[in-house]
Amino acid sequence: MSNAPILQATNLAKVYRDGVLETSVLSSIEFTLATRERVAIVGASGSGKSTLLHLLAGLDVPTDGTVRLAGQDFSSLSEAARGRLRNRYLGFVYQFHYLLAELNALENVMLPLRIARQNTFSAEKQARELLAQVGLGHRLLHKPSELSGGERQRVAIARALISRPACVMADEPTGNLDSKAAEQVFELMLGLNEQFDTALLIVTHDLRLANQIGRSVTLVDGKIHSPGSV
Repeated sequence: MSNAPILQATNLAKVYRDGVLETSVLSSIEFTLATRERVAIVGASGSGKSTLLHLLAGLDVPTDGTVRLAGQDFSSLSEAARGRLRNRYLGFVYQFHYLLAELNALENVMLPLRIARQNTFSAEKQARELLAQVGLGHRLLHKPSELSGGERQRVAIARALISRPACVMADEPTGNLDSKAAEQVFELMLGLNEQFDTALLIVTHDLRLANQIGRSVTLVDGKIHSPGSV
């Protein structure tokens, strides 16, 4: 898999239907994300950025075209099979952290490994190490309500990385933060991307941050607009 792209979309399209009304959100998308590559998806509100991310992640199915994850035809699999493949290869960070309010930081980060039935001792050891790496070794037992917005996103980043995914997908990961916290979280994500040797795919409206990624893909009216972006 080292020489193959981690993600590849071919002739990808998404149409939403409501009775006789059809709304085309994406059309003719050709996209490749190489192993260990970093790419930002940018575009105006409503351009289809999040829809594209959801299709690439197997969280939604395309109307037409295919998505391949780690060489497998992701879009043709059953929902259960997509879930298994997604859990193996992908980690997620969202604008709203989606931490479980009743769990502390350590328990939230452990959760993917516990779902995968890894033993508690090993899961806790890895979660402690990751939280220390994101600067929260002193906040292990704090619940989300006791953490700042930037700290909650750091917990979410640690949770995304704990299963050692081949690719981390982030949907507006700094969109709910002030500029200082956003810069800190973004720099942390880039640093951990290099350290963990993952691919990184970020949806963002912040062009300043996108320009630090390395490659940007601009969506305009559901189509890739940037020359040479595939």
